[in-house]
Amino acid sequence: MEKSGRGISFFERYLTVWVLLCIAGGIVLGKILPGMAKALDGMAIYIGEAPVISIPIAVCLFFMMYPIMVKIDFAEVIQAGKTPKPVMLTLLANWAIKPFTMYAISIFFLGYLFKNFIGTDAADIVKLPPGAANWMVGSIHGAGTVVMHNGIKMLEIPLWRSYLAGCILLGIAPCTAMVLLWGYLAKGNDGHTLVMVAINSLTMLLLYGLLGGFLLGVGRLPVPWQALLLSIAIYVALPLIAGYFSRKMIIKSKGEDWFKEKFLHLLTPVSITALLITLVLLFSFKGDIILSKPLTILWIAIPLFLQTNLIFWLTYVSARILKFNYEDAAPSAMIGASNHFEVAIATSTMLFGLSSGASLATVVGVLIEVPVMLMLVRICVNTKSWFS
Repeated sequence: MEKSGRGISFFERYLTVWVLLCIAGGIVLGKILPGMAKALDGMAIYIGEAPVISIPIAVCLFFMMYPIMVKIDFAEVIQAGKTPKPVMLTLLANWAIKPFTMYAISIFFLGYLFKNFIGTDAADIVKLPPGAANWMVGSIHGAGTVVMHNGIKMLEIPLWRSYLAGCILLGIAPCTAMVLLWGYLAKGNDGHTLVMVAINSLTMLLLYGLLGGFLLGVGRLPVPWQALLLSIAIYVALPLIAGYFSRKMIIKSKGEDWFKEKFLHLLTPVSITALLITLVLLFSFKGDIILSKPLTILWIAIPLFLQTNLIFWLTYVSARILKFNYEDAAPSAMIGASNHFEVAIATSTMLFGLSSGASLATVVGVLIEVPVMLMLVRICVNTKSWFS
């Protein structure tokens, strides 16, 4: 993200407020027009009998991701070789530590500490993975049982495991969007942040599906490999390619100043607006759970909050031990702590369905992202004297 004209925008500053309004709006929509969200979710591309890609959600998610990807200048990646230690620390935190600590913290809180509050017998109905159309009703796959739901084969899994799946998808998605803003507000090294955004975007193409499949399997959830790979292709690779080529064409046609000052400014509200539309649809399905168990969001938010703080402090303290300067330490910690909730929401919707507990868990990640990350920005600014 370019330096000129930057700052926390109106949409970004009040993102938590917008999410809360979407929760209320989605619940009201679900009560007034109960068939609307279901009909939209039914507009899908099928593989066999499995609805794999929700077309309305795919459109929303593309417009969530494209404004992020078009900001990335991949020419900056060559600068990574000049400061390898911050890059290596960030990669280690994002891909070797964070996915596994997220799994451990989430399963402890959701599967043990809060299990009685969530409901020991509470179940969630999620999509069958692609290629599972021949699974027999009543057959058991991992922790799930195939059932008939509204005339369609679905998978019934424990509700807490569905929440766990959403947390897993958040934990394997390092932020490549708003982290540009967090690094800027913390007065960090913009070049390092841009390099890590580019590297993480490319790394996700390889590791997101592998780590997601592995951890979902450990959590006794069927591993929809086809859908995972398709999710990465649609929600990461497609906007990444579109952003790369459109950036080149626009700069060549209009110039870099016009691109930075005009085009990016027009895109600022697009990503968050698409996110909010998606959330309204999601909560039109999940309103009953929120109304009947209003503390559900709290049970999911606690492990996410602890995970965010754990990764931040691990990375931040490691940066101090390794004698980084502050400008490299701050964005390294921010990138590790924050989540790419756009990809997590897209993937959970594709894998498990718009009405799944997994999708609800990823939305809780959106809900706490802004206040928690602003808290960590303040911590960075106040501890700048720790670093040379």
